[in-house]
Amino acid sequence: MRAKQQRLYINIDHVATLRQARRGAEPDPVEAAIACEAAGADGITAHLREDRRHIQDADIQGLKNKVRTYFNLEMACVAEMLELACRIKPEQVTLVPERREEITTEGGLDIISEPSRIRSAIKALTDAGIRVSLFIDPTRAAVEQSKKLGVPAIELHTGTYSHRPDSEKTIGALRESSRRGADLGLAVHAGHGLTVKNVGPVAAIPEIEELNIGHSIISRAVFIGLDRAVKEMREAMLAARSS
Repeated sequence: MRAKQQRLYINIDHVATLRQARRGAEPDPVEAAIACEAAGADGITAHLREDRRHIQDADIQGLKNKVRTYFNLEMACVAEMLELACRIKPEQVTLVPERREEITTEGGLDIISEPSRIRSAIKALTDAGIRVSLFIDPTRAAVEQSKKLGVPAIELHTGTYSHRPDSEKTIGALRESSRRGADLGLAVHAGHGLTVKNVGPVAAIPEIEELNIGHSIISRAVFIGLDRAVKEMREAMLAARSS
């Protein structure tokens, strides 16, 4: 039996990165989100960082107003972001780690050492009617802790895999964590560093319902356009899923 089609969410952060290089008005990440939806994206993801290095507050409001599929807001587990999310009310919030000095997210959220802080954030978001996902490393401990914290969904960090896609250890960790998450009743998502060239083995994992992909698609769009870049990734996912 073939696994059902995975959802593809496009992270449009780096459209804003390009805009912020000049601190101007274009390219507009909200317009990019609309174009991605027209190309067949199932949802839009954006990460509002504390330092506002790319996505800005106005972008989040614009995305909430304009996205017609599903809006997933990535954010740090801090009071400022929780207040903003509860006010704007995206369909989903994915809690992610964040360090000011990092170039991009370097690993999963630490949900082991401070569970009370994470649990409090989850409650505030859930009470506001927002679905919550946790961005975690693909380990059994992190998956099981996510279940204990009461979230409906997890997103497995594929960054280690993307650096070593030929390693059985890295893809094996994703397969094992996906199975464990599904066994526990969690919706399993994945993302970070995925490209057309390396997405296949991850897309082939039957328990993974959704992939969040941004940088690679925006980079490809420079050469082939956003519409084609989204469709190219979808085709790579479908090929892996149906083989």
